[in-house]
Amino acid sequence: MNSARTGQFIARLDQLRPMQAFLEAFCADTGLPRQPCLRLNLVVEDLFTNTVRHGHRGDCDAPVWVAVSRSDDNVQLIYEDKAPAFNPYAHLPEDVPDTTLELRKVGGLGVLLTKELAATRDYAYIFGRNRIRLTLAPA
Repeated sequence: MNSARTGQFIARLDQLRPMQAFLEAFCADTGLPRQPCLRLNLVVEDLFTNTVRHGHRGDCDAPVWVAVSRSDDNVQLIYEDKAPAFNPYAHLPEDVPDTTLELRKVGGLGVLLTKELAATRDYAYIFGRNRIRLTLAPA
């Protein structure tokens, strides 16, 4: 099985629901089980929210592209935005810091989440776009 789908969205938080619907349709069409579909949604939600809040510093009309494909062995996600160049994996901590939430510095948990959920990940800044490519196991 090899199935692919690409969607384009605007960098506004109100676009999160249409993006989730896009991912849910992909999961349904490819028969992706519930747990991997939830993981895919969680990762994309984190990437998208970071694009809007940190990359663009709020809602704007810049495009965001989400491409997903499934083979028998994995789900591949390619996420692109036009925010300023930023590699979230450049200074990836080894694991979750051993501290309480009250004492913990804000930020970075989404990157750690991606590290845990993705079998592979890479970043590139190409033609004015941040590109994050992740491979997730379907089971």
